[in-house]
Amino acid sequence: MGFALRILGIALLIFGLSASSTKPISPRHIEVVAKRFAFEPAEITLKRGEPVDFVLSSADVNHGVRIRELGLDLRVAKGKKAETTFTPQSTGTFVGHCSVFCGSGHGRMILTIHVVA
Repeated sequence: MGFALRILGIALLIFGLSASSTKPISPRHIEVVAKRFAFEPAEITLKRGEPVDFVLSSADVNHGVRIRELGLDLRVAKGKKAETTFTPQSTGTFVGHCSVFCGSGHGRMILTIHVVA
């Protein structure tokens, strides 16, 4: 009887651990502010497979950000917010640019996202 209880306890422990590992992961909330001519923060590090709730806001004029490899493409009006959720599937360094012309420094607006394992 003691052996059977141990086996049952081990089975319940294993089942409990496997059941807890299947819980959905809550998205990590990231806020980026776009303003002439920068993103703040300008660099972000994410984990591969971790969902991200990405919020872009504009401090001054219309802006956008696009990183094709991550499926990130948002446009935001002055004083507004735009939001999307995505899950990076590949590791690496991904560079995005402002996708809405915003003035003479537009080409210098860069957002770098590092995705790690």
